[in-house]
Amino acid sequence: MNANKLFLLLGSFIIGVIAGLRSLTAPAVVSWGAHLGWIDLRGSHLAFLGSKTAVVVLSLAALAELVADKLPFTPNRTSLMPLAFRIVSGAVCGAAVCISAQHFVIFGALLGAVGAIAGAFSGYRIRHRLVTNRGLPDFAVAVAEDAIAVGGAFLLISHLY
Repeated sequence: MNANKLFLLLGSFIIGVIAGLRSLTAPAVVSWGAHLGWIDLRGSHLAFLGSKTAVVVLSLAALAELVADKLPFTPNRTSLMPLAFRIVSGAVCGAAVCISAQHFVIFGALLGAVGAIAGAFSGYRIRHRLVTNRGLPDFAVAVAEDAIAVGGAFLLISHLY
């Protein structure tokens, strides 16, 4: 397997990890990437992600999620429904990464889904340990996690090709 294909599959996994950290950040950034021409989803079932409507709706939803994550009544990301949504989000975004290169779509979806599981559980454990074992404020750790998710997603999607 050449380096480009390996990077593409790794990108699918990483965008899944980001979906595991913040379920709506990954689709919002994929949408921005398609809208700005960083990734090519034209002619695919995911082409709608490049529309202005998708960019606006997903961006607003992602911003709402960033706020909701800090609220005390927000369900745990590893609970059944939030985890299932993260898996679907990771699969769709992983597939989008591969669709844009016309390679390994099913592998992209699978790696995105696995990445979402890894991101959800590892993100939860790291955040929990930083708060309980290191005594860091949960809000500060959550904001740092937001920055990693948003920054990492834009870095990845803007540099795929």
